[in-house]
Amino acid sequence: MYPALAVLKMLENEVQAVLWVGGVGGMETDLVTRAGVPFTAIPAAGVHGVGLRALPANLLRLVKGTLAARRILAEFKPDVIFFTGGYVAAPVAVAGRHKPILLYVPDIEPGLALRFLSRFSRVIALTAEDSKQYFPQARARLAVTGYPIRPELGQWDRSSARQQLNLSDSLPVLLVAGGSKGAHTINQPVFANLAELLSMSQLVHITGSPDKVAADSARQRLPEDLKERYHIFEYLHEDMGAALAAADLAVTRAGASTLGEYPLFGLPAILVPYQFAWRYQKVNADYLRRHGAALILEAGQLSGQLLPTVHSLFIDPRRLQSMRQAMQALSRPDAAGKIASLVRELAGEIPGGKGAQSW
Repeated sequence: MYPALAVLKMLENEVQAVLWVGGVGGMETDLVTRAGVPFTAIPAAGVHGVGLRALPANLLRLVKGTLAARRILAEFKPDVIFFTGGYVAAPVAVAGRHKPILLYVPDIEPGLALRFLSRFSRVIALTAEDSKQYFPQARARLAVTGYPIRPELGQWDRSSARQQLNLSDSLPVLLVAGGSKGAHTINQPVFANLAELLSMSQLVHITGSPDKVAADSARQRLPEDLKERYHIFEYLHEDMGAALAAADLAVTRAGASTLGEYPLFGLPAILVPYQFAWRYQKVNADYLRRHGAALILEAGQLSGQLLPTVHSLFIDPRRLQSMRQAMQALSRPDAAGKIASLVRELAGEIPGGKGAQSW
């Protein structure tokens, strides 16, 4: 969602109309409408890895989604269709296969949905050079652009970010986050080692809604001098950039955003790939580890290894600085602009194109 919104921001003064097509009941609805982007939903469902009992119903949803997408495209008449992945895009790709299609691949390794979409794409934008190996026979043009960053993230520097989050410069700042819904497998080891972590750092903990109450309870049990070091947030919207800019080290999942947002701030990380999206997050984490920008801990290692790993980095400023520089070297802050240029290029191929995009 965020990469598409970042690209759209680059184009906001150039398009006559834009429409976001998402899934019925999808989590993107709130974020897209918050951004003021027109949104419409179609039926969609995955087919890979589902049981035989669910497969017929999911196939029916895809057929209904394709018919709905056909109606939407006939009415909206986009010049360009831009995809960032997800099975909801499949019906739109099938319905709009004769339109210029731009596909963006956020993760290093594309999932099955993205590989399917690549068949319909005229241009495929990639976060990193490493992704080219997954499209050896692609007829589309491959363009390495980097990960599109939301403009508001770059508005923060360390000083303003720490002031916003009520953090001091007397201790390093540890950021713990698990995505929009939090991560129970990360939160639990943090709770178990909370006093020890706070003895060496200030902790910005984005818990997600399921563990917010547990975090508040854990804070109440702390000594008074440690309570003020523990900063709990259920989720951060506008201030997420502040959390990234303020932190000296992050403990997080290895979703695609880590490939763009962490390099922007030169933020070293201890990455914990999500066990149910293991392959894709593990490939992302391996990419950052190979470049010397991150360490990897599996979920099962956290209970025993979280505290010593954090401690080893905080007592070794040279190592942490080396990771910071390695992460910064991967930054591509102009990614959104490059993808916006690809949109313009495709729109220019349409005689009399009105500059409307369907997302």
